[in-house]
Amino acid sequence: MGEVRCLITLLNRFKNNKKLTIMTKNALETRSLAEVGEDIGLEEGKRLVQNFRAANPDATPGYFIGRNIIDQVLSQPGCVGIRFNKCLSDNNEEHLVYTGVDAEGKDILQFSVVTNTGDIEKYDGIVADRIIIDWSLLDGPKQPNT
Repeated sequence: MGEVRCLITLLNRFKNNKKLTIMTKNALETRSLAEVGEDIGLEEGKRLVQNFRAANPDATPGYFIGRNIIDQVLSQPGCVGIRFNKCLSDNNEEHLVYTGVDAEGKDILQFSVVTNTGDIEKYDGIVADRIIIDWSLLDGPKQPNT
């Protein structure tokens, strides 16, 4: 009964915003895209990482992305979040290509800016990569087999 009341509260709270419907284990939630994601705490985070590593011992253990490029992506006009797409580099190494996403869930591949003189200039959206595969997430620094 508490879950239903919580769901009704969530639905009422976000009824005037652009919606994203997400199916979860216990309920159907509606949120604006800017609100997707939350702090899950250290214990749950550790458990989830350990579960993945146990099930996928040969998978890429994690990635590192610097703040500067994240700030640049999020600073694009209308950006409410970042989409991460898994990909393979030319040497068959897992990577992430990431883009800014607008409130409608569309990748920001181009945007316009009005200059001080009133002109409209178009720019390509940021499509980013060059992450570091974070091998240090394992027990001590390790290098991939190359």
